[in-house]
Amino acid sequence: MLPPNAMFVKLLMGFMYLNVMVNHGESSYAGAAGTYHDQMRRMALMMKASHTIQNKVSSGSRVHHVTEYGADPTGRLDSTGALQEAISDAFASPLDDGHLIEGVADLGGTEVHLDGGTYKISRPLRLPDTGGGNFMIHGGSLHASDDFPTDRHLIELWSSSNSFVYEDITLKDLMINSKFRGGGIAVINSLRTTIDNCYISHFTTSGILIQGGHETYVRNSFIGQHINIGGDLRERNFSGIGINIQGNDNAITDVVIFSASIGVMVQGQANVLTGVHCYNKATTWGGTGIYVRAPGLTQTRILNSYFDFTGIVAEDPVQLHIAGSFFLGNAFVLIKSLKGVACGISIVDNMFSGDYTGVPIVQLDQSNGQYFTTIDQVMVDRNVVQGMVLKSTVAKGSVWSNGTRWTVDFSKLLLFPDLIQNVQYTLHASESFPKHVLRNVSSNRVTVESNVPVSATLRVSVDQSMMGYV
Repeated sequence: MLPPNAMFVKLLMGFMYLNVMVNHGESSYAGAAGTYHDQMRRMALMMKASHTIQNKVSSGSRVHHVTEYGADPTGRLDSTGALQEAISDAFASPLDDGHLIEGVADLGGTEVHLDGGTYKISRPLRLPDTGGGNFMIHGGSLHASDDFPTDRHLIELWSSSNSFVYEDITLKDLMINSKFRGGGIAVINSLRTTIDNCYISHFTTSGILIQGGHETYVRNSFIGQHINIGGDLRERNFSGIGINIQGNDNAITDVVIFSASIGVMVQGQANVLTGVHCYNKATTWGGTGIYVRAPGLTQTRILNSYFDFTGIVAEDPVQLHIAGSFFLGNAFVLIKSLKGVACGISIVDNMFSGDYTGVPIVQLDQSNGQYFTTIDQVMVDRNVVQGMVLKSTVAKGSVWSNGTRWTVDFSKLLLFPDLIQNVQYTLHASESFPKHVLRNVSSNRVTVESNVPVSATLRVSVDQSMMGYV
């Protein structure tokens, strides 16, 4: 007599065979080409799943192979149900003595393995609302079906709860093709999430959305709406956002954004971007490499990055650090005024390269009529420039004259118009010791006068920031 499990499997196989035959008969009558082969493939996948799931239950393995759930690794059939079932099973057996934040179950390193396949999905893959952590999805490709909802993402860490229910979730070694049906990955209200070695393409909203939560790390990934290596004829029509950060304490490291209207949008504090290469959409076509939209309290660091014909925009920045980066093709930094605030900004030790058409490396946008009036601790200095116009907040200059008045003009060099916070000068006369005085610093010009005519050289240092002075 057969064991109960074996009897169940045989009955299930018989039912699936009958179901396929009935469906095939109906499809053949309707003249549907290819349906029979799809049905036979689905039956084979379901038969395999019936065997392997039984074995998995008995072995207690925490690695869930999606093909064992009937997912089609060729991408021809819709695998949403099978993938979702694998994810649900992965969350079904948390550890009794987990070590994650209170309220988040420790899943013990459970994995959903995509087995190197390509899977079609028609709705977002979502983690269970019950939550959990110490879990990974990896090793394959996902692409949206033709009826995938256009306002969703292929993978969503998104719970209906307002509290944190996901922690230490890893999405790794994935290729995600949104097929112009929404976005790639959404990480909402989650803790310590890792997105590593992912290739995300053909999105219309955002490649990656990070909303709320804490400490999402995106690294070693490639993101683009259209596949290209620059110079794409469609570039002026690129849309969407490569990475949309709407939260705090996140890190983007060694990431390439190769097509999108905005490479990275930052709408939160204490975020750091390192080694980001943006050639998503040229500034001349209306694109932005990194857009920092956190006015009044920015606290953003952009380090060792590469801005390839597209630059940085920051609105009313307060505590913004841009250093060690390369700006190519007239790419520049734009400080945009909303309420006239620019505080705690350092733009230092960068390289700028242009085409000698007179583009300044740092620019001010006061087009809304709100001029910068709150300026404090702004340091633009030590940048290396070729083919663009150098701008700085500190400057040195000298002029020789035989007379009673000397003027050094810094108006073309200094960033902020008509603003000199500090002046240090030396009047070097060769034959006498005249009395002299600082007369004027208006319009970013420094004027010194002496009481008697003299042949002398005026050497001046000026500072717009007041940084380091009391």
